[in-house]
Amino acid sequence: MNKIFQRAKDHDNRDALAGFKELFHVPEGVIYLDGNSLGLMPKTCSERVRDVAQNEWSEGLIRSWSEAGWFHLPITVGNRIAPIVGAGENEIAVGDSTSVNLFKCLAAALKLRPGRKVILSEADNFPTDHYIANGLAGMIDGYEVCDLNPGDDLAEKLDESVAVLILSHVHYKSCRIRDIPMINKAAHKKGVLVLWDLSHTSGAVEINLKADDCDFAVGCTYKYLNGGPGAPAFAWINPRLQDQIDQPLSGWMGHLDPFAFTPGYRPAEGVRRLVCGTPQVLSLSTLDEALRLWEKVDRNTLFAKSRAMTSFFIGAVEEVCADQPLTLISPRDPAIRGSHVSFDYDNGYGTMRALAERRVIGDFRAPRTMRFGFAPLYLSFEDVARAVEHLKHVLDGQEWQRAEFNIRGEVT
Repeated sequence: MNKIFQRAKDHDNRDALAGFKELFHVPEGVIYLDGNSLGLMPKTCSERVRDVAQNEWSEGLIRSWSEAGWFHLPITVGNRIAPIVGAGENEIAVGDSTSVNLFKCLAAALKLRPGRKVILSEADNFPTDHYIANGLAGMIDGYEVCDLNPGDDLAEKLDESVAVLILSHVHYKSCRIRDIPMINKAAHKKGVLVLWDLSHTSGAVEINLKADDCDFAVGCTYKYLNGGPGAPAFAWINPRLQDQIDQPLSGWMGHLDPFAFTPGYRPAEGVRRLVCGTPQVLSLSTLDEALRLWEKVDRNTLFAKSRAMTSFFIGAVEEVCADQPLTLISPRDPAIRGSHVSFDYDNGYGTMRALAERRVIGDFRAPRTMRFGFAPLYLSFEDVARAVEHLKHVLDGQEWQRAEFNIRGEVT
């Protein structure tokens, strides 16, 4: 381990992002490798929540919809996300959950491709994507969801029956990155629209929605963007499509003139038509505050640190745990690997519980995947080295065998 800690020190001495860790609340003694599931809280967020509650809500009351800018939060917060994902100003709407935004965008996309009855979705995608696609298809006569399985030739699956292709840019288990420009080009050649899930991309992996000619994108904000538990998700539509789409959740806040209270629905211009009901002001304000620190982040430096950190972790684990039956399921090539690393292990659940007892927090994905997420803004290479040291002790000492570590909780 001494050589690993020395390499970690060398990395940390060159880390231009090291100062950002001071902006986050890090619980005492915790090594947090779960930023790919729920990011740490920026320190200023608690103050922002108090201000919204004690001043804007308590004192401003209903006037704050105008005076504090509550009404515009879905778009102003979206404008903070836009440069992180390569979108333009006023092109992202923030609100609802990722699942709800998937439903909106998928339904809108299907309406743009009348006569095509197939939704193509990767079989091993994050389950909510598949659930939403099947749920929507089941509501409309004649539609079906077809699976894109690992190893399938995408070009063979794309034909004139397919209306929409749903994919995750970064796979939630393996962390493999898909080639967005190549896939978009292949899909568009067959007249297929593509809906991208950026939940494990935003704030960790480089992406440029407009330059890569994407059609639709959705993503969550509570992972690498640190928006807090249940933070509202975002949705983006390519400007060339915005004024063509109708989304089915036509709530009053997506109306062209919501306070005219007219009986007929007329969609707002641009991406605001994706807004449905009343904005979640407290959570949107928290997210808005969390996103402020991104104004100072050099994203190229951040993406490079992510690649270096995940490579360092893989190398260290394989060096000190070489005698353990761990199977790396994430790509070795950092160019096609996102910002988490997954190992399969038969005793993975108990191992992650044992690590949590040691204050090393990662997560587990059934049936046997241990996931370690790396948020470059608040992790040091020394943190990673210490996590590897703990992992070695857990495995060598078979701490995962303890009965209390093998009782499955509701959340893993």
